[in-house]
Amino acid sequence: MASASANSLFAPSLTSSSPSSSINSSTTKLVFLRSSAAYSSFPSIKLISSSSSRTPFVARVVKATVSPEITVSKDADLQAKGTKPTILVAEKLSDAGLEVLKGFAEVECAYNLSPEELRSKISQVDALIVRSGTKVTREVFEAAQGRLKVVGRAGVGIDNVDLPAATEFGCLVVNAPTANTVAAAEHGIALLASMARNVAQSDASMKAGKWQRNKYVGVSLVGKTLAVMGFGKVGSEVARRAKGLGMHIIAHDPYAPADRARALGAELVSFDEAIKTADFISLHMPLTPSTSKVFNDEAFAKMKKGVRIINVARGGVIDEEALVRALDNGTVAQAALDVFTEEPPPKDSRLVQHENVTCTPHLGASTAEAQEGVAIEIAEAVLGALKGELAATAVNAPMVPAEVLSELAPYVLLAEKLGRLAVQLVAGGSGIKGVKVVYMSSRNQDDLDTRLLRAMITKGIIEPISSSFVNLVNADFVAKQRGLRIAEERVVIDGSPEFPLESVQVQIANVKSKFASALSESGEIRVEGRVKDGMPHLTRVGSFSVDVSLEGNLILCKQTDQPGMIGRVGNILAEQNVNVNFMSVGRTAPRKQAIMAIGVDEEPNKDSLKKIGEVPAVDEFVFLKL
Repeated sequence: MASASANSLFAPSLTSSSPSSSINSSTTKLVFLRSSAAYSSFPSIKLISSSSSRTPFVARVVKATVSPEITVSKDADLQAKGTKPTILVAEKLSDAGLEVLKGFAEVECAYNLSPEELRSKISQVDALIVRSGTKVTREVFEAAQGRLKVVGRAGVGIDNVDLPAATEFGCLVVNAPTANTVAAAEHGIALLASMARNVAQSDASMKAGKWQRNKYVGVSLVGKTLAVMGFGKVGSEVARRAKGLGMHIIAHDPYAPADRARALGAELVSFDEAIKTADFISLHMPLTPSTSKVFNDEAFAKMKKGVRIINVARGGVIDEEALVRALDNGTVAQAALDVFTEEPPPKDSRLVQHENVTCTPHLGASTAEAQEGVAIEIAEAVLGALKGELAATAVNAPMVPAEVLSELAPYVLLAEKLGRLAVQLVAGGSGIKGVKVVYMSSRNQDDLDTRLLRAMITKGIIEPISSSFVNLVNADFVAKQRGLRIAEERVVIDGSPEFPLESVQVQIANVKSKFASALSESGEIRVEGRVKDGMPHLTRVGSFSVDVSLEGNLILCKQTDQPGMIGRVGNILAEQNVNVNFMSVGRTAPRKQAIMAIGVDEEPNKDSLKKIGEVPAVDEFVFLKL
C-alpha cells in the first residue's frame, strides 16, 4: 500500500519532450487557435495540426506547443521623450554595475535612506535598485505617483518588495538570480573541507594558546559519499567540484534529468536513500512549504550515525532544534552552516555555539566576482525593462484589464491548482518530460486566450518545488530554463459560449505516480477540473470521475467500494479535529474499485494519515497540499 507521506519536491531541472495523449469526446469538433498576430508581443506559438478519426464529429485537432522565444518591444514613451530615465540606487552596487547604468540613465546613489527619505525621492525616479536592506512597501509605490516603472533587487530573494503593490501600480520587479551560482558552490565546498578537517575549531584553539593535535583529527573526503539535495545550478556545481575531490556523488531531485546527472558523475536516488547512505549531505533546495523543516527529527533518525551536513541554501529547510538534538546524540557528527532560520541568529543560539558546528554569516554570494556579477545582471535587467524589453527575470505580472480578470479569475485559480495537484502526484525519481494541457470550450478562436492560464499551470507545477516566481511575464522563460515543455490543445465542444471554459485537463506522461490511480488508461498522470458556482472543482483523477471543491487540502483514497467507508475515514479525521469541507466518491461499478476525494481545511497529522492507510478496504492514498 502506498504511503501518505511524501518526500520533499524541490529544485526541478526538467527534461523536454512532447508527451502524446488524446482526448476522447463525442462532442469534439473543429479546434481553433487565436491568430498569430495576437501573439506578436508574447512567446510565439507553433501550430501543429493532426487528423483525428476518433469520433465522426472530429474534423481536426490542432495542438499549440509553446516555444518560449522572447520578443522585444521598445518603450515608445522613453523614445518620444528623448531624455534619459533616472535610476535611484539605494544600496551599495559595484562600480561595474553603475557603469552599465550610467551608459543609459541618470544615476543617483543614495544609501541608508530612511523610509521617509525614500518616499520623498521615489516620485522623481523611473527605477529603483535595492538589495535586501531597503523595504519597498506599498507606501513607496503610492508615493511614486505612477512614475516608478521598475524595481531591481540585486540578488535572488524579493521578500523586501511588496509584489502585489508593485503589480497594482504597474511597476515591474526584476531580480538577479544567476550571478552568484559559482560563489555559492565554492562556499559549499569550502565549508565541506574546513568542517572535515576542523579548520575553524583548531584555529580558535591555537589563538587561545593551545596545541591540540589529537583533539582535532579530521576525516578524509576521498571515497566518501556526498548526497547533494537539490540538483539545480548550485547543487550541480557542488557535485562537479566534489567529484574532483574523489567523492562518490548521489543526488536527490525528483525533477533532475538522469542523463544530466550521469554527465556529472552523479547517481539520482530517492530522498530516503540519499539521507540513509550519505557520509556528507549538502543542501541546495529552496525554502518552500514542502521543504520547510524537511530535515527534522524523523529525517535525522534515518541518517547514518556520524553524518556531516552542509547548508548554503536556506536556513528554514532545517529544524534547528532537531539538528541540535542530532548533534548532541551523535547522529550528526558535524554541521557547517552559512544560513539560518533567523538572520542574524540570536547571540545565545545553541546551534551557533555548538562545538561541532562551523558557522559563517551568509557568505555564499560574498565574493568580489559574484558581487560584480550580480551588479551587472541587475543593471542589465533594469535597463532592459526601461527599454520595454520583456524581462527574463521578472518576478511579478503586468497589469491585466479588470474585465478580463473578472471573467478569468476562477479559471486562473483552477489552472494553478491543477498544476499543483499534478506535480504532487509525480513519484520521486521520475523526471518530468513534458506537460500537456487540454482546454475544452465552446468559444471561438477570438474569444479565448490561454496565455494566462498556461502561465498559471506552469506556476502551479514549478513554484511548489523551486524558488522561482512564475507569472504571465516570465512563465515561458522559467519553463524553458528548467527544460519544461508545455503542449496545449484546444477542443471546441457544444455548449454555451457564456463561459470561457468547460474544463481544463493537465497530463504528465512518462512518469511514475505516487498514487497509481491517478494514471489514465494510456498511462499518464491525468487530472481535470472545472469551475462550478465560481469555485474550482476537481472532476477527474486518472480514469475516475470525482467532484470535489479545490480549497484547503485534499486526500485521495483508492478503495474497494463498500458501505461505511465515508464514515470510517470521516471519523478518523474528526478525532483529530480535521474539518471536511467536501467529499466525493467516483467508482467503476458498485462494490468494485472507487476513489474517494476528501477536501480538508487542516493538514491531518501523521497518525491520522496512518490510520486511513490501515483501513482494510483502502488500497492506496495520498495527501495533497493545495
